[in-house]
Amino acid sequence: MKKKTIIDLFEDSVNRFGDKTFLLEKKTDAFLPTTYAETRREALEIGAGLVVAGVRPGDKVSILSEGRNDWIVSELGIFYAGGISVPLSIKLEESNDLLFRLKHAEVSVIFVSGNQYPKIRKIRDLLPDLRLVIVYDAVDGLDRGETTLAAVRRQGAEYLKEHEPEFLEIGRALRNEDYATITYTSGTTADPKGVILTHRNYTANVEQALTQIDVPSSYRTLIILPLDHCFAHVVGFYIMIACGATVATVQVGRTPMETLKNIPGNIREVKPHFLLSVPALAKNFRKSIEGSVRAKGAAAERLFKLALKTSYAYNLDGYSKGKGWRKVLKPVVALFDRILYSKVREAFGGELRFFVGGGALLDAELQRFFYAIGIPMYQGYGLSEATPVISTNSPRYHRFGSSGHLVQPLDLRIVDEDGHDLPTGEKGEMVIRGENVMAGYWKNPKATAETVREGWLYTGDMGYMGHDGFLYVLGRFKSLLIASDGEKYSPEGMEEAITDKSPYIEQIMIYNNQSPFTGAIVVPNRENVFRHLHEKGVAKADYPKAALDLIQSEIDRYKSGGDFAGDYPERWLPAALAVIGEPFSEQNGLVNSTMKVMRGKVEERYRDRLDYLYTPEGKQLHNPKNRAAFE
Repeated sequence: MKKKTIIDLFEDSVNRFGDKTFLLEKKTDAFLPTTYAETRREALEIGAGLVVAGVRPGDKVSILSEGRNDWIVSELGIFYAGGISVPLSIKLEESNDLLFRLKHAEVSVIFVSGNQYPKIRKIRDLLPDLRLVIVYDAVDGLDRGETTLAAVRRQGAEYLKEHEPEFLEIGRALRNEDYATITYTSGTTADPKGVILTHRNYTANVEQALTQIDVPSSYRTLIILPLDHCFAHVVGFYIMIACGATVATVQVGRTPMETLKNIPGNIREVKPHFLLSVPALAKNFRKSIEGSVRAKGAAAERLFKLALKTSYAYNLDGYSKGKGWRKVLKPVVALFDRILYSKVREAFGGELRFFVGGGALLDAELQRFFYAIGIPMYQGYGLSEATPVISTNSPRYHRFGSSGHLVQPLDLRIVDEDGHDLPTGEKGEMVIRGENVMAGYWKNPKATAETVREGWLYTGDMGYMGHDGFLYVLGRFKSLLIASDGEKYSPEGMEEAITDKSPYIEQIMIYNNQSPFTGAIVVPNRENVFRHLHEKGVAKADYPKAALDLIQSEIDRYKSGGDFAGDYPERWLPAALAVIGEPFSEQNGLVNSTMKVMRGKVEERYRDRLDYLYTPEGKQLHNPKNRAAFE
């Protein structure tokens, strides 16, 4: 097998695209470019600076920072020095979360931004392995064992004057099977697992992903996802490196909220050709678009809704676009595109061709919406243990509701609970084999043996391969609803649909653990609920009862006679609701960094409410605990 490490991939691109812009970053008033060749020089200086600081091949080096050039260049520097990168989420607020990862991975050096630096200071004394903290920004009063990135680069540049050939040998000596990163899962269990990805895992997944999506060297992307994500690594910058394309990062603000507020303006400035997204972001983009249309008045809103209805009829599921009689709608859709959708697209810079979606199931309704306005959201499927891309929809092949075609080469089996292969069209656990399958979990041989067997990765996800050649992902095996008669059903698609189609339900977790009926924990959108009740003239004293009736009516839309009757089997629809006042969030530990609800932790937190659901009083909609959510 040919040697192809991340350093090999990067060096090859520097040779081919040296003078071309690789990175774009805005620190003051404009995005400034850094070429491939300039990036390499910076990475060499950082890598050499790490060697001067005592980093040796196999040492673990962490990065805890907002997305920026320094993040990407530092990781390349770590690889040039032969180190293993341990990327960390900036959303890890709790000392014990950070502490666990840094101790478990035996991190000896960490790169940290000025905003994140106080977190490390707080736990520094509890990290005996941590020898050096490298701060990206100017901060007051560095302690012993702390330095700045500028100082590391200066030392590296000095070292390279005499030792560049021998330093470059470190990166060249890396082999395909050498560990590149230890990426921690979001921790749906007590202890997160460290996914070990090798250099070849990454370069193989880049090659696989490029069998489905073309990225011309003229393309730009703005990475709006955290860079520690495996998805951001492969599709955000390693694919871009392979293709000689350009990567911009969001301008870092003084606070996380300020950084978030920079995204819309940065999109307009960078004019990206594609963006990476997750369902939570997609929903926010849609709300923002619909809010802008609403602000233009009732006539504009009516026209926009008519345009969407027409486009939905013409596009069908994307795959069957314009088939049969629908071809007569083509000129009408083109007119709406010119007078309406093109203006919406201007908010995204005007050059956005598509989104690539990952991270969780994406409701088909959301896909229909973005497809209609001319910025398709191509849903994919993957997980960190697969580096992460397994399948994706693409401009060439797409069908709403599917997770697209498998990347190539990759083997897929659908198996039942006993591990027996199932035929096309039958649902079971998805099991894959390919060069993108992880090396294992760091210091966790038991979990590794359970997950990877004879080279096959057991994903823990349920799905089936359609007769149309598309993969359909249905949700987690572990999140299955299990009825009292033993029948099973995955609720995630239903949950996505309910929250996507209801302005009054912000979050929902449907639950059944061998119970006589299905229940659900519901987080209402109180603002929208109260606005609706006010508009209907409901008296304040009647708000709790009317609000609960409104929430119930949204669930009833999926029952016989409702707008969405037949979308989901009626026996799995919630027959009792536990309405709560506090949203699932990262702060309360009920949502992970990719905005997925952590079912086990929600069940644990609301065990009393779930038990109460199955009592005569708790099954009643207007019980005292439900009323309390609106009082």
